Amino acid sequence: MHTWPDSLRFAFQPVVNLTTGSAAALEILARPESGDVLARAHRDPELDGDLAALAIRDAARRETLLPLHVNVFAGTLADLGGLDALRRAVRDAGRLPWEVTVDVGPPFTHVPHRALLEGVAVLRKEGFRVCADGVGDGDVPLRLLDDLAPDLIKLDASLLSRGATVRAMRTLCEEIGALLAVEGVETETQCMAARDAGAQLAQGNLFAPAARLPISEVYVPELPPAVGSSRPTGPPVRDFVRPAALLPDSASAEQVRRRLTGAAEVSGVLLVDAAGVPVRSVQRDRFLLSLSTRYGHALYADRPAARLGDRPRTVGVTATAWEVLDVVADGEHARTADDVAVVDDGGRCVGVVRLTDLVRALAESRVEEAAGLNPLTRLPGSDSVTGELDRWVAQGRGFALSWLDIDGFKQVNDGAGFAAGDELIRAVGRALARTASESVRVGHIGGDDFLVLADPEQLGPLAAAVLDAPWSAGGRAVTLSLATVVCPPGSVPDHRRAAALLAPLKKAAKALSGASWVCGHAGREGFDVRRGARAAAAARDRRGASAAG
Repeated sequence: MHTWPDSLRFAFQPVVNLTTGSAAALEILARPESGDVLARAHRDPELDGDLAALAIRDAARRETLLPLHVNVFAGTLADLGGLDALRRAVRDAGRLPWEVTVDVGPPFTHVPHRALLEGVAVLRKEGFRVCADGVGDGDVPLRLLDDLAPDLIKLDASLLSRGATVRAMRTLCEEIGALLAVEGVETETQCMAARDAGAQLAQGNLFAPAARLPISEVYVPELPPAVGSSRPTGPPVRDFVRPAALLPDSASAEQVRRRLTGAAEVSGVLLVDAAGVPVRSVQRDRFLLSLSTRYGHALYADRPAARLGDRPRTVGVTATAWEVLDVVADGEHARTADDVAVVDDGGRCVGVVRLTDLVRALAESRVEEAAGLNPLTRLPGSDSVTGELDRWVAQGRGFALSWLDIDGFKQVNDGAGFAAGDELIRAVGRALARTASESVRVGHIGGDDFLVLADPEQLGPLAAAVLDAPWSAGGRAVTLSLATVVCPPGSVPDHRRAAALLAPLKKAAKALSGASWVCGHAGREGFDVRRGARAAAAARDRRGASAAG
């Protein structure tokens, strides 16, 4: 008798890491050859749960080692709670729960909120990861999205035309500890937009179309470094996470050998406990060398592989690339090339990072950073500051943007010489650099002009550092002018509007004699004269006296 499973086939599409250019997982997509089984699954939670289980069983027959994504409707998870059929299929396939991500998709309307959260909690307790699918193109409420706290959020590529929206979603992901993916990517332009907006993962026909057989080879175009993406602390390690080859800590050496020799891309195996916490790390070359000795296989094959492993090196998922290098540098020299396990707040493994990926990315970021530095002060140019400003805007963060220059700099150059003028610019640049921090970003626009982005509460120390210091060139006293616009959260859409508000304040600061500082606020008329007021008043008095005489 013909049944609906007979007319159902599955296809596999890679989820691609945009930093490493490799497949991070495979999404399993149901492809019915006839009938309306997917429409029925929308109305029938039991059927939808069975489809997810069948997807796992189909993947098991394909012998793919990559982590898997399976799809369920939000209503299915709310109705069935823990997806028992899926959990049994994962266990029967010999997969570990944390190798499987459940993509929870729309519609969310009319789905009981509490029941959905309880279903997610059951999956998380088992070790499954949870993805919020169809965000931005579906009907998931933002409040629910925050309550779900998914491990991954998937956006449709149609949103890439709304850069601010995608950047805002990336900010939300950073707040809740999730990764951001864009699906449906068809062109290199979309790929670049996804990466520049902060997405770590993507999938679509550009990289590899959905196919009946799982593949790990994907096409990723060469992408230039993201504008303004580098930070003093280095890129986040989550951008470099690769799938980990995981086995239970009770696995035998023969099981590990089969995993290591079954796929060329597997450089090591992590042995994890029942909670998914790495307990031993088995590196490919050292392990296979131990088994290749005269009696190695006979001695070790049936014994626990943990005996041939090392203590795992781990970093948190919020670590930076530089912190990973510190972990590697502090370890044994013989283990320099070993994978480093990335763990979540509960200590569970979410993947591994490879030293080669980190070194390549850090080298590229340093080259890009050096290319953007002003050769005189070695400070970043305006692009670095304005790129960071746009990120602060997307995060809903208030800020103060300041412009600083040297008064009468042409006369300084003409009177003291260009060498003295250059040294004065370098000295001002050094003073500004000393104020730089996570809340103060400094850029050298060119000539004697500087740009500073800061938290508003940092304005006092910033002004004191540059206006209270005595400046001179060739024995001649020199003063500086500072103009600031304070922008509360939501008051400007981007750096262009902030720069437009700053322009008249620059002109007002230069109109004051001596060291000066004027400060305005977005959405408010006029400005405050914080330095130079007395000099301006004295000039007015002198002009008044002259007119009276």
